[in-house]
Amino acid sequence: MGKRLSALFDPFLLALIATVTAASLLPARGIGATIAGWAADGAILLLFFLHGAKLSRQAIVAGAAKWKLHLVVLATSFLFYPLLGLGAEQVALRVAPAMAAGLLYLALLPSTVQSSIAFVSIAGGDVPAAIGAASLSSIVGIVATPLLAQLLMGAGGTSASQALGSILKIGGQLLLPFAAGHFARPWIGGYIDRHKALVGRVDRGSILFLVYTVFSAAVVEGLWHRTDLHDLVAALAIGLVMLAIVLAVTLWLPRAIGWVREDEIVWRFCGSKKSLVAGVPLAAAIFPAPQVGMLLLPLMLFHQAQLMVCSVLAKKYATRGARA
Repeated sequence: MGKRLSALFDPFLLALIATVTAASLLPARGIGATIAGWAADGAILLLFFLHGAKLSRQAIVAGAAKWKLHLVVLATSFLFYPLLGLGAEQVALRVAPAMAAGLLYLALLPSTVQSSIAFVSIAGGDVPAAIGAASLSSIVGIVATPLLAQLLMGAGGTSASQALGSILKIGGQLLLPFAAGHFARPWIGGYIDRHKALVGRVDRGSILFLVYTVFSAAVVEGLWHRTDLHDLVAALAIGLVMLAIVLAVTLWLPRAIGWVREDEIVWRFCGSKKSLVAGVPLAAAIFPAPQVGMLLLPLMLFHQAQLMVCSVLAKKYATRGARA
């Protein structure tokens, strides 16, 4: 029973909830907030350095042959989902205005990596192709998500000079450490691979610190005075509708064009998911700190919902595959 619950409910979400609670009760203020902001910038650099160092070139090459599959996964993540996000934003403006921007933001994010690969493996899909598709989505998201946020959300300002300044800032915070980590892999990759548990704790610890920092700023700005249970329930419901639409499209389209079952599974799981791990540092780099807490609330709800739904779907695929 415990294993089944842990498979459906991400333990990391409990740590996130505890961190949000701590930020709500004891937010960083004054000089403490300033120091936390500097440390948060360092955490973003560390996170993307580690993401680059963990990325194996062999894993990308192993799935690179299926370039059509990778393209449709990218199109689902960065074209189809943002269109759905624009519609979700309009609905939310009518029923839960505080959640509107966060719902659009989550639609602009890359796919998850670890959970997408895990679900594809459980369902009996093409695991090397899933590794390539999820990794490529993560890399493209470093550029695509900030650009989409600039285009659709006005992040970084509306003038050309403000937009350019925002892009250069994001490049320095995200792309450079990611590239540095990846190019350093020949020297540090062995250590990274041998100490995955330690690297994972550093990774998630950095994310939790970022969450504390951005929610502290949001709480000081009156986050919980602008948000209630109705807003959270509405955000969850709208997010589930988006997920259902993507899952339906990624079931019907591959079958309509005659794709094999293994590729359908990769498209469905890698194309439908959105990454909380990438979403937190990207939001902290793109938006002012007081805005980030509100933006992340729909993503945190969506994160748990997608894990539960995809867990059930993966097990159904596995059962059907065993019968076949």
